[in-house]
Amino acid sequence: MAGMKILLVGSGGREHAIAEAILRSPRTERLYVAPGSDALGQIATRVDVAADNIAGLRRCARDLKIDLTVVGPEAPLVAGIADEFAKDGLLCFGPKKAGAQLEGSKVFTKTLLRKYHIPTADSRVFDDARHAELWFAEQQSQWPVVLKADGLAAGKGVVIAHDRREALEGVAQIMVRREFGAAGNRLLVEECLFGEELSVLAITDGKTILTLEPARDHKRVFDGDAGPNTGGMGAYSPTPLWTPELQEDIEARVLIPMLHALNREGIEYRGVLYAGVMLTANGPRVLEFNCRFGDPETQVILPRLKTDFVEIAQKTAEGRLDELGSLEFLPDAALVIVLASGGYPGPFKKGRRMSGLEGAAAVPGVRLHHAGTKLELGHWQTNGGRVLGVTAIGGSMDEARHRAYQAASRIEFEGMHFRRDIGVARDGMAH
Repeated sequence: MAGMKILLVGSGGREHAIAEAILRSPRTERLYVAPGSDALGQIATRVDVAADNIAGLRRCARDLKIDLTVVGPEAPLVAGIADEFAKDGLLCFGPKKAGAQLEGSKVFTKTLLRKYHIPTADSRVFDDARHAELWFAEQQSQWPVVLKADGLAAGKGVVIAHDRREALEGVAQIMVRREFGAAGNRLLVEECLFGEELSVLAITDGKTILTLEPARDHKRVFDGDAGPNTGGMGAYSPTPLWTPELQEDIEARVLIPMLHALNREGIEYRGVLYAGVMLTANGPRVLEFNCRFGDPETQVILPRLKTDFVEIAQKTAEGRLDELGSLEFLPDAALVIVLASGGYPGPFKKGRRMSGLEGAAAVPGVRLHHAGTKLELGHWQTNGGRVLGVTAIGGSMDEARHRAYQAASRIEFEGMHFRRDIGVARDGMAH
């Protein structure tokens, strides 16, 4: 289909990278973004509808005669945007509500993994804080353990406890003080897995599954994988860990069994199937599943994708992914550094004036993906915790890393911080 009108839902750095991939396609006639951002407004037409306003987005897609909607963030998918769009016959790239439970509820996913014997960490589920506290006080003796809020927590609802004191504080943080809101209604406690972690993303229409080249992300806020978890401080792709043998193993033990599990549960899944996998001494183990593209992994995966992204999304939504064949990627390496506001992932201030963006963008192979920025009287300001992704492409990982850090060094704003070891650090602990 030529001359497609496409609606992209979202406003962050991931959506900036998706928008670039959509605009590279000859199938794209016009791209709309809802709600978008000032940066996205420079390359696409903004629509003033919030990403969680499902009814408004549905009206917008109908009124603008949108041919295909691509959903960036998880919240609209978990809320059922694909179900609502389907009522009007609107094509949507992203799973319906039943499938989005894979990300909407860690307990749902863990139950599915165990039922269908997909390798994952041992775990327990608690519905109230008192039971969890008693179990930690009387039963748990193997440390560390991982505490996870059941629901959506923007990548932050995870606590790694190295002893009983930290575990009880984690219970209080998640279930008592509700620092992650309703996500803490239930608590998942898992054994802590050790090894190398990979983000393995695949595209599926419920019948065919195509695996993208993986990425590695860095969740901890400080160098050396220290400090609290964030939404992601950087990522790179490809990784030397990824071999044809490993891809075959993860597809055979994780991705295909999960697709079969969803089908057997009566769930038709069309969209991104994203597995967080730990490569342990006993083989791959699933840490989590997500129902959308990762952030910031998208910023290093999609710039390397040669296959037409719009064709992928369209055929997935239509259930015709088998017509596509394999996916092609550039041999180049990509690396992204996330520039964050002072205090992130804790409280931070907005409205800090930014400088040096033009100089950074002038570095060869560099593109800037705006995550939390705002244009005020012709000047860029900070408008979020994760402010900007500095993404670089290079003929080697060393070249990509050098370019990204060269560009990052040209950008300034009060309180700015970023990791200096993206693509170098190795985190052997579950995130």
